[in-house]
Amino acid sequence: MSHEAISVFDMFKIGVGPSSSHTLGPWRAAQQFTQALINKNLLNDVKAIRVLLYGSLAKTGVGHGTDIAVQLGLSGDDPVSFDVNNIDAKIADIKHMKKILLSGKHEIDFDPAEDIEFLMSESLPFHPNALSFLVTLHNDENFAETFYSIGGGFVTKEGESQDSTADVHLPFPINTSDELLHWCMKTGHNISEVVLENETAWRSEAATKAGLLNIWNVMKACIYRGCHVAGMLPGGLQVKRRAASLNDKLMNGRTYTDYNSWLQLVKDGGNNFTYILDWVSCFALAVNEENASFGRVVTAPTNGAAGVIPAVLQYYIAFCDGDKEEKIIQFLLTAAEVGSIFKKGATISAAMGGCQAEIGVSSAMAAAALTECLGGTQRQTLMAAEIAMEHHLGMTCDPIGGLVQVPCIERNTMGAIKAITASQLAMQSTPDYAKVSLDGVIKTMWETALDMNHKYKETADGGLAVNVPLSLSEC
Repeated sequence: MSHEAISVFDMFKIGVGPSSSHTLGPWRAAQQFTQALINKNLLNDVKAIRVLLYGSLAKTGVGHGTDIAVQLGLSGDDPVSFDVNNIDAKIADIKHMKKILLSGKHEIDFDPAEDIEFLMSESLPFHPNALSFLVTLHNDENFAETFYSIGGGFVTKEGESQDSTADVHLPFPINTSDELLHWCMKTGHNISEVVLENETAWRSEAATKAGLLNIWNVMKACIYRGCHVAGMLPGGLQVKRRAASLNDKLMNGRTYTDYNSWLQLVKDGGNNFTYILDWVSCFALAVNEENASFGRVVTAPTNGAAGVIPAVLQYYIAFCDGDKEEKIIQFLLTAAEVGSIFKKGATISAAMGGCQAEIGVSSAMAAAALTECLGGTQRQTLMAAEIAMEHHLGMTCDPIGGLVQVPCIERNTMGAIKAITASQLAMQSTPDYAKVSLDGVIKTMWETALDMNHKYKETADGGLAVNVPLSLSEC
């Protein structure tokens, strides 16, 4: 059996909210398309471009900012570095001028209202998240390319092999948790050590560690900013941001000047159960309110579930003496490996598997990471991941108004708490007596995804999305 090589930096991508599959993926697809035009020396020959959005991208595309992401990608802007404060102005300029500067180099006529089409009733067979770019050249020649956003910011082009990792040979090839455990037992390594060895297939150990600390820097900046921005979320649902008011209540008038002084006050508040519970919820709310506001987040493994892992890692740092660079690196390495096993054996796309594929997977990742960092064995670590997913099986994706807000934001708080609970259970258990394996729960998750009605897979056609009577002014 071939082994798919997935790096920790495939699972953790820096990007812009609100959705990895509906925002980051289409953004990357547009970038790839314009780069292909450049590579073929066709960019300056382009006269017109139309974009067709299919299936889930069409049905929840406006709420997820798919049209915005496509325009930014076509413009040559990068989600890692583009100033999110300039998104509204950039999109307004394209709309007003009815022109777009392809890859920042070649201007063409482009009216988003006419040239981005939402095909609500059409879906392509390979994946629900599909988009096509239709190009007309100055010589009136036409051609098209289709891309699929398959979850977590991963993008594949129609007609190209998905196995872009065939030439990457890992010291410890892994597709399943059994294979991961095999290598741990054979080498005596814990999970994070096995993963760190595998990462040397792409880069040096020092580069991997530096990259992971940068990932955490983005995560913690997102938490801190989210804890200090009040107001309403965009999109028309009139959802009030809660993290800032909760932060103020928990701080109780204490003053600070930056993340570090804020963190120290969080630590100084004690270890009361309710106090800790409130802070974990606050951390998760902060990230996903930022995500819903087109803020900069890290897919973990998706944008819709971006708050779970930062919240649990911040909990570990603040309340479990985990404020050490080597422990943060260990946490992220372990989490990424568990996420990659879910991606290989099932899916991390809500359009394919419902919210179990996002919140469920992120909760399993966080539970495993926390367990290893707290001193759990390899088997306890995998057991924690299994417990977390077992209690997310069948969770639907039913965003109201197609926005990544209700119930998505609160689900991140629940996923974080379940991860901590799963870790505690695993740490107090003997895995030899467990009835369900991680591979077993992954197989079950995938079978559940295949059986799940399409209404509950990020289409906003079922569940809360159709049973909550709200008047939407902008959606």
